[in-house]
Amino acid sequence: MKKILLIIAILPFLGFSQSIFKKGNKAGEIDPTILNINDDIQGTLLTPETFDKVPLVIIIGDQGAIDRNGNEPRTRSNVYLQLADSLLKNGIATYRYDKRIFTQMKNRKSSENTLFSDFIIDAKETVNTLKNDARFSKIYIAGHGQGSLVGILVADSNIDGFISINGAGQSIDAVIVQQISQQQPGLDKVAAATFKKVKDSEELVYEIERDLYVIIGPQVQPFMKSWMQYNPATELKKLKTPILIINGTKNRQMNATEAQLLKDAVPTATLEIIKNMNHVLKTVGDDEIEASKTYINPNFPLNNRLLELIVKFVNP
Repeated sequence: MKKILLIIAILPFLGFSQSIFKKGNKAGEIDPTILNINDDIQGTLLTPETFDKVPLVIIIGDQGAIDRNGNEPRTRSNVYLQLADSLLKNGIATYRYDKRIFTQMKNRKSSENTLFSDFIIDAKETVNTLKNDARFSKIYIAGHGQGSLVGILVADSNIDGFISINGAGQSIDAVIVQQISQQQPGLDKVAAATFKKVKDSEELVYEIERDLYVIIGPQVQPFMKSWMQYNPATELKKLKTPILIINGTKNRQMNATEAQLLKDAVPTATLEIIKNMNHVLKTVGDDEIEASKTYINPNFPLNNRLLELIVKFVNP
């Protein structure tokens, strides 16, 4: 099998202490931006230098062993770092944290038993810790990719707004089957049947088509079952908060049609498909080789329109 987009390629990685020291600081000097909520939630809190209350955006990362800056072992886009720095310049605080799988890998701990529900637990704990912080006037959640669904599931009545960035509008198995149908017709029917079999089985399913093994083999079935039980569009309907939905025309990992599914579920939501923005929120053209560099070269700037939309949503 040649490939089934980057969304599948990283599935194998599925994976209030202030005692961490920032690299480059003097020995023993505590970095005031570091906020570790617990052993699994280790992140960075950036706040404008003001005595006034400011809005806070909690950034929930995409799938894989993603760190607080938006990178995983094979990439370096610095997308969340760029977003946080840009929002800070606009008077908006941010909290971004390492996915627990990244933390486990960093600490040389196994992440085999991690489930999608663990990401929900981490996001809820983050929101509960920060929503009572007197420095913040409002709390927003911005979920990117997989983090969009996580954000939907934790954006309760205590949240002032939810931002879906490149999030799916249907369950992850449906997204994958659709992607396979476009790249390897025929295999999509096998994939759909396999996902259904895994969903319906109480035991691990070992008879898996070779080309599907990395996607839904026994080693990832517990995680996938805990993920694909959710339909993002259905869950989004439950929110009672303002919603901003964003995707880009150059997104090769999560088609912009997924954003439209979310919009269709909640007609009152604001939707914008940003011209020439890709999955890591950078502006790219038709040159695929050049576009691929945005995943490994942090010098590509954040898409300006994305920043404008978020700032306007948070500070109308």
